[in-house]
Amino acid sequence: MNEQNQETLKHVLDGASILTVIGTLVEFLPAVSAVLSIVWVAIRIYETETMKKLMNRKKDDDAKHEQETT
Repeated sequence: MNEQNQETLKHVLDGASILTVIGTLVEFLPAVSAVLSIVWVAIRIYETETMKKLMNRKKDDDAKHEQETT
């Protein structure tokens, strides 16, 4: 799977997650779905570039990536 397809899949899953949260808030879906969606959104937020910079993970991730590519 190429990088563009991965990004598209992420956007689709993010949209589904948001719809699940909204559906749960209007009592359309069970609470378990809401919990799973909240976990997914939290993971996505944690993996953003901004959070990596705030948590000083960016440098560590870049160093690991450089070691893997060499």
